[in-house]
Amino acid sequence: MKVLAFAPLDVEAFNDRYFMSQTDEPGLTLGELLREHPAFSLQPLEVEHLDLPVRVLALRAVPLGDAGTALYLPPGIPIPFSTGGDGAAGQSPEPEAEPPDDEQPPAPTLTLADANPEKVTEREAVLIAHDQEINRAAAYLHSGLSVLIRCEKLLVEHLINEVPGRAGRETLLGELPDAPAGDVMSMGAGRRAALLAALSQVVRDAKPDQVVVVPHLDLLAGGSDAALTPEARELTDVLYSRSECILLGFTDPSLMVPEVLANRFAVRLALDILPREVITTDRRRIPVGRALVTREEAGLFAGFDAPELYKHIAGMNAVRLRHALRFAFHQHRPVAGAEAEPPRFADLVQELRVFKAKTSSSFEMPTVTFGQIGGYDTVKEELKRAVEIVGGAAELPDNLRHDLVPRGFIFHGPPGTGKTLFAKAVANAMDATIQVVSGPEITDMYVGESERKVRELFAEARRNAPTVVVFDEFDSIAGRRSGRSDGGTRAGNAIVAQLLTELDGFRPEVPVLIIGTTNRIDIIDDALLRPSRFRPIRIDLPDEVARREIARVHAKHFQVEVSEQLLDRISRATDKMNGDEIRSIFRDARADELVGYPRRRADARRLGELVGALRLSQQEHQIDSTVETAGHRPGRRAGLTVITPARVTPRRPPADREVAVTETVEAGGSGPVIRMPSQRTDSEEEQSS
Repeated sequence: MKVLAFAPLDVEAFNDRYFMSQTDEPGLTLGELLREHPAFSLQPLEVEHLDLPVRVLALRAVPLGDAGTALYLPPGIPIPFSTGGDGAAGQSPEPEAEPPDDEQPPAPTLTLADANPEKVTEREAVLIAHDQEINRAAAYLHSGLSVLIRCEKLLVEHLINEVPGRAGRETLLGELPDAPAGDVMSMGAGRRAALLAALSQVVRDAKPDQVVVVPHLDLLAGGSDAALTPEARELTDVLYSRSECILLGFTDPSLMVPEVLANRFAVRLALDILPREVITTDRRRIPVGRALVTREEAGLFAGFDAPELYKHIAGMNAVRLRHALRFAFHQHRPVAGAEAEPPRFADLVQELRVFKAKTSSSFEMPTVTFGQIGGYDTVKEELKRAVEIVGGAAELPDNLRHDLVPRGFIFHGPPGTGKTLFAKAVANAMDATIQVVSGPEITDMYVGESERKVRELFAEARRNAPTVVVFDEFDSIAGRRSGRSDGGTRAGNAIVAQLLTELDGFRPEVPVLIIGTTNRIDIIDDALLRPSRFRPIRIDLPDEVARREIARVHAKHFQVEVSEQLLDRISRATDKMNGDEIRSIFRDARADELVGYPRRRADARRLGELVGALRLSQQEHQIDSTVETAGHRPGRRAGLTVITPARVTPRRPPADREVAVTETVEAGGSGPVIRMPSQRTDSEEEQSS
């Protein structure tokens, strides 16, 4: 039974409702209980926790003043802001009466109508998109609680004065007098020490009605993981020197802050994704795609669809969204005197994809479609169905969206079967960007660096959503965890744990699909193979029908003329070959025709020679593998005959029989005849004997 601890606003009412539900209402869910009796959580909650019946949970209620740790807001459930106190580190004050109206935080002055605005600045976009979160943070500050906000750096400059302003409190910045507030990105040791000294002075001098703002808490702490570095120790000493001082801190999602520093803040909030809807001045809800897109921008693209736009912008912050919209408008703005077809909504979506790819050094635009992959109809159908679910997440019921939208797949099977190709086709079908990451690129010799790379990768993927992240050689970073104590095992366990953390923080509103490719699914950690995380899909060697379609696709791509009869013979002759080997046949034939010396036509004869060469190479590789692994001839008893590689001499066909394909039409049939180099006719066998 899962144990969860809460700090309710009314402990007695919370306990009464919980215990009575065991007999009177066994179907009561945790979400329903928290909506009736609001409570802070003493540990982070996931959305799926709210759907659990309380009868299967062990709930523990403690008074707010006795919580003794940081408090968390239940996801999607508002808490009435009626608490006050001194904001001591790691504690929440006792509830008190609601402040009079004249002491409430001032309402935001920004107005929003039910229509596309004439103009939207970057600051207005941030305030519109995150109005509710800003009001919530301001209410906490107004009640005397310290707040830690996790958001991207581009938003900080628009929030450092707005949040305390709405709380009715004066802002104090612990910055150097001669430096702008955001200029800490390239700080050295001397500058960091000066900033810490300035922050320490501000904390000591702060009055009860003032808020000390730390714009870049993560950078001041130093380091890239949760370890307590010397810089973090100094910062911890500064922030804990006056527990009654009200703090407002900011940290980036891709950077870690030591837990002891985060515990100095009574409340933690996240401004991570754009909301689907925003509330107008007259309390109506409109799509964020209408509120943040100007009238001129929406009118330029025919068929503009604000609700549909959301899945292409959900992971972007408001500032980047405004940059992308300006870019798209600039690319398609009408030019005087020029006649051109007016741009459509699909053009806007495409420009957003281009913008994301151009503003990131690692994401690219996929061009592969499912039609360019021969065969594998069953695999295609399953992936297309997954793409439809991801793309239509907005239409799914709220309580089922998190369960129905897949988090990712593991493509497994022999090498060369097109696993990465399928991932690119999925990204193209989603109108998404794609990043292919080799598993060994994640691993690092320094403690905590591998986990940091995983965090940054997922954070970047969310910013560029919709996107597909492909982990090639997935088994190198997702191997089964072990209890051994050596450093390599601990590092591998930490990477798997970080992957699980990121997958559990999955947000269906942000279309991010994770695909791992591997030849060794047997060594993947079992926790990753759970159906709620990764769904395994086997991509095996193609059968005869698939080989024929693969050959047709590559023949068309390399502009090699082939007949239907020749495709049939190639599909039969390439048994047990993967798609990459079939592709090499047409690639090499076309290369010989264009740049080879001497030039050779890409005809049936040449294709047959290349098929024969591949088959011979396979046989030699099989013999070498047998020698290296077994050390004896197959079929003989081990230890009686030992063959070394030098004694293995594969039997080759004579030079005059290297040609394996003829275009002659025999008396009994029509079309080309394919014959492998290892195959002999009856007359050849008689001559050899």
